[in-house]
Order: sequence, then structure tokens, then C-alpha cells
Amino acid sequence: MTARKPKLAVWKFSSCDGCQLSLLDCEDELLAVADAVEIAYFLEATRAQVKGPYDVSLVEGSVTTPEDIRRIRKIRKQSKVLITIGACATAGGIQALRNFNRVYDFITAVYAEPDYIETLATSTPIQDHVPVDFELRGCPINKYQLLEVVNALLNGRRPVVPAHSQCVECKAHGTVCVMVSQGTPCLGPVTQAGCGNLCPSVNRACYGCFGPKEMPNTSSLAGWFSANGLGQPHVRDFFRSFNAGAEPFRRESEAHE
Repeated sequence: MTARKPKLAVWKFSSCDGCQLSLLDCEDELLAVADAVEIAYFLEATRAQVKGPYDVSLVEGSVTTPEDIRRIRKIRKQSKVLITIGACATAGGIQALRNFNRVYDFITAVYAEPDYIETLATSTPIQDHVPVDFELRGCPINKYQLLEVVNALLNGRRPVVPAHSQCVECKAHGTVCVMVSQGTPCLGPVTQAGCGNLCPSVNRACYGCFGPKEMPNTSSLAGWFSANGLGQPHVRDFFRSFNAGAEPFRRESEAHE
């Protein structure tokens, strides 16, 4: 008798679809994934749908509408394991910039009939609304980390995803520190590794795509920025990008209002 394959579902909320595309970008590895699981729901890849419950749900995107809240609660009830993927799902995404202003001002500036728009005042991560079993950071996520998470779940073990800072990656790759050598403001000291040392390897600062690492000392880094000539508005904005809603980055940005 053939063993039942675990059901995998991939869900989209408010996002750009980039993290879902990271799964499709696995190319050769995707065949192995498809052979190991039953892709029950993944509208980015197929219109075919299989009803839950689901063994694993991957959730991309933030909660920005009342309907999103209803949907994520329903998905959580149907999912044995729920994993959030990407900056939108783990920190509210770039759309969390609305959290620092009045969302109605944005709506009236963009839409001719703002009364037809139903939205929340904030963009929030999935964990603010339902329990999350694992968070996979990035904007977008690292496809190899995604494969590691799927492999770990299929084999009943904890995923091995680094929690150290981007600075460790720079050291490991032999990349010259742009802060030390050029005095360039960089979020590497407080950002979780995961991009493969992308920006520093081409002589650019880290922009914090993978969000805050464990116990980031953002106030110390902000002090370095200020001491090296970065004004308060620039320090604030440095922490307000892809992961503006992540608690350590949000708190630090607000300290420089």
C-alpha cells in the first residue's frame, strides 16, 4: 500500500508574490519536492485544488484587510504546521510603512472613490493573528533555506537556518566591511544572515532584507550612524524598509522621529 504524501498548501496575502516564486525558482529541486509532497493548493503554480486539512501551509504576505484576518484564521485551523515566508508575512513588509501614518491619507491620494476601499489601519505579520510554527525571513526568501525547511519537516527535525548576523557572512566570505573601510552606514550588524552576502560582496551596504537577528543592538548601531554624520531622519528611514514593522527596527526608527 502506497503511503500518503503530506499535503502542502501555499497561500498568498498582501504581497508581491516574490517568495512564492522562490519556490518555483528551485527548478531541478522542485521535482524532488513535488515527488515528496502533494501540492494541494498553490495558485501561483496550478489551478488544481485539494481540500484540507493540510500537513504544511506556507503563507506569504501580511494581514491588511478584515478579510485577511478571517482567511488566516481559517487556514490556521486547517493546517497542522504553518510557516510564514518572507518579510511581508514575518514583519508586515514594505506595506507596513503605512503603520507610521494615517492610511486614509494614502487611500484618498490614490483612489478616486476611497469609500469603496476596505482596509485596516495597519499592515501586520501573520503571527499577530494566529500561532506560527516557523518563520522564514527575507525579501525575498532564500530558496535553499526554503528547501531546508521543507526537508526538515518531511524528516521530522528542526530546520537549520542561521540566526547570526550578516557580518558573520561577510567574514566567512572574506568581504571587506564597508562600515570600517568606507564609513558607509550598513544594517549588517543587526540583520539576520540569509541573502548569501549579496550587497556587501559588491561593495554596497546591507539594507536589512532578512530582518533583525536575535537580540540586535539597534541603539548601538544607530549611535554609530549618528556619530558618523547621519541625521535623525536618515537614521529613522534606515530602519524603515522591507522590515519596518519588525519590532526592533520599528522601535529604533520611532526613537529617531
